[in-house]
Amino acid sequence: MTWLDLPRVPEPEVMDDSSEVRAYSSAAAEAYLGKVDDSFVEHALRLIGPASGRALDIGCGPGQIVRKLSARLPQWRFFGVDRSRAMVQGALKTRDSLEQSGDIEGAPSMAGNAHFFLGDANSLPFRGASFDLVLCNSVLHHMRDASRLFAEIRRIAKPEAAILLRDLRRPSRIGYRFHLRWYGRHYEGLMYKLYCDSVRAAYTREELSAILRSADISGARLFTHGPTHIGIERSARRAA
Repeated sequence: MTWLDLPRVPEPEVMDDSSEVRAYSSAAAEAYLGKVDDSFVEHALRLIGPASGRALDIGCGPGQIVRKLSARLPQWRFFGVDRSRAMVQGALKTRDSLEQSGDIEGAPSMAGNAHFFLGDANSLPFRGASFDLVLCNSVLHHMRDASRLFAEIRRIAKPEAAILLRDLRRPSRIGYRFHLRWYGRHYEGLMYKLYCDSVRAAYTREELSAILRSADISGARLFTHGPTHIGIERSARRAA
């Protein structure tokens, strides 16, 4: 590490503070974060293979990614897991509300095909090679030891499964303050503070590349999504 490198400061692995959960959940419905989530969903759709399957969202939060994908993939079964009880309760509340309304986008599929659980990303409660699509959105910066998360992704994903992990990207020490002011301009109050903390806790491209090499997830590659996000992806492959 040189003086240009900004040291990483990990965030807590569980977001259970009620005010933080409310800030995140309300912001997730706003236009800007909605577009960020939409780009993640479109990326996932480009990677999948079979017409139906089982998908897992690790660190599902209030369930917005599952809701959006279930509306597009009604033949799939979706599972969301999060360490935050408040987040899982929020996801279940949204699912139940959609089921009762019946006229909101995503209601017919999410009601019957989405399941949410409390769980630790470092030790997931699923058998090996059981998912056709594994997702992880904006969770990596919460992980003190990301290698454990990558090991679990490798374990639960089928050999031919699609994989998509995306997270924020930590800038250099010189670019840090400008990065926060420009890309954080969409937030205010507590949500702005959460964003700043998340950027400081994020990994760099070099760090993520080293973790991916150690994880040895066959076929997975590093990608960059603009100046703000990095991640790993793997397209679905035909079963042998």
